[in-house]
Amino acid sequence: MSGYYAVLALFGCARAFTAGIGYIRAKPIILGVISLDLFAVLLGGVIALLPIYAQEILHVGPQGLGALRSAIAVGALLMGVYLGVRAIRRHVGWVMFAAVAVFGAANLVFALSETLWLSMTALVIAGAADMISVNIRLTLLQLATPDDMRGRVNAVNMLFIGSSNELGEFRAGTSAAWFGVVPAAVIGGVGTLAVVGLWLWGFAPLRRVDRFEEVAPDNARR
Repeated sequence: MSGYYAVLALFGCARAFTAGIGYIRAKPIILGVISLDLFAVLLGGVIALLPIYAQEILHVGPQGLGALRSAIAVGALLMGVYLGVRAIRRHVGWVMFAAVAVFGAANLVFALSETLWLSMTALVIAGAADMISVNIRLTLLQLATPDDMRGRVNAVNMLFIGSSNELGEFRAGTSAAWFGVVPAAVIGGVGTLAVVGLWLWGFAPLRRVDRFEEVAPDNARR
């Protein structure tokens, strides 16, 4: 009997998840926000390559690797504190696209850098830009989703976040094995910039968002 209830619970979860997918597909703002983050992280992440960069490119050893890994977090922390004091209020859509573009450009600079200070600076900037993108993305998702769909949309969003990080590391490692570590990182940065350009063209409603207050479940599809 317990197995029967487990199957029912699993079926209910699957229906809720597919309902969330269907709702997201019908809302350009929500779909654009989630998919932009998904592909930007999938293509642009360089965390998996940091040990190789520390040993073979920058020649900084374990201490340098620790500094590189902490640089992204430092940038995110500093930007998080800043956003807590001065929140983003205007040109929300453009700011989000600009932040993702800066994330890709910073990772591209890191890919080509051969000095520790420049690499760390690029990673700090990437972390700060990513924090801006995350701040806007999560706020838009909450405001653009009605109460009865918020849990389902958040479930889909969390699945995409987790999978994009894992798949991004797989993409980076596979590309490094095929093309070399520097070309793999360069491909990721260029790919992120290409995604920004495509999403700017394909998700005009997201680009046109000026204030958070404009986003509501009734107009998220306009």
